[in-house]
Amino acid sequence: MPALDVRFRRFVSLNTTIRLREGQLIVRLSDLLQAAPESVHQAIAHILLAKLYRKPIERGHADRYRRYTSSDAVSRQAERTRQERGRKQITTAVGDVYDLDEVFEAVNTRFFHGLLGRPVLTWSNHQARRLLGHYDAAHNTIMVSRIFDRPQIPRLAIEYLMYHEMLHLKHPVKVKPGGRRCVHSREFQAEERQFPDFEEAKAMLRRL
Repeated sequence: MPALDVRFRRFVSLNTTIRLREGQLIVRLSDLLQAAPESVHQAIAHILLAKLYRKPIERGHADRYRRYTSSDAVSRQAERTRQERGRKQITTAVGDVYDLDEVFEAVNTRFFHGLLGRPVLTWSNHQARRLLGHYDAAHNTIMVSRIFDRPQIPRLAIEYLMYHEMLHLKHPVKVKPGGRRCVHSREFQAEERQFPDFEEAKAMLRRL
C-alpha cells in the first residue's frame, strides 16, 4: 500500500486529481468537497483509484458522486466559487473580419425577437480547432474561436455557431433524476434544427 498524501485545495471548480510519484499516492481535492458525507468521500476514493489503475468504476460510486455534485446546494456553491475564483480571459469582440457584437445582435433580432440579453462576447486567444465556441454561465460569456475570424469563413458558419451558443442562454443546463446533467435538452435540439440551412452549417463546422 503506497503512502498517502491527501489535501484539500482552493480549486476553481470541483476538481480532483491523483498521481503516483516515488511510491506515494498524491491526492488533491477541491475544498468544496471537504464537507461532503463520508460515503461521498469513499466514492471519490474509489473513482480516483479506479482511474489511476485503469479499473472499472462501480456504478454505485459513480451515481453517488454525481448525485452529490449535481445537487442544488453544491451546484450553486460551485457556481459562486467559479465566479469568485475563476479568471475569464477576455480579449475583444471586434475581429479582423467579424464583429461578435454585430453578429449577436443580428442573430438576436432574427431568431429571438431581440429579447436575449447580450452576454460578454470575446474571441479566443488563439485559433482553437477543438473548442469552436463556448458559453460560460458562471461569467455570462460567449467565447468564439478565432478560426472563424477569416475572410474565407462564410457568414452562415459564424451565425450558426452564435445561434447555438445563444440557445444555451435560453435553455440552461438541466439536472435529471440521478444527477445527470442535460446540456442539450430536447427543446434545445428542436430549436437548433430550426436554424435555416442547419445541415449545411453543421457540415461547415465539421470541415473546420
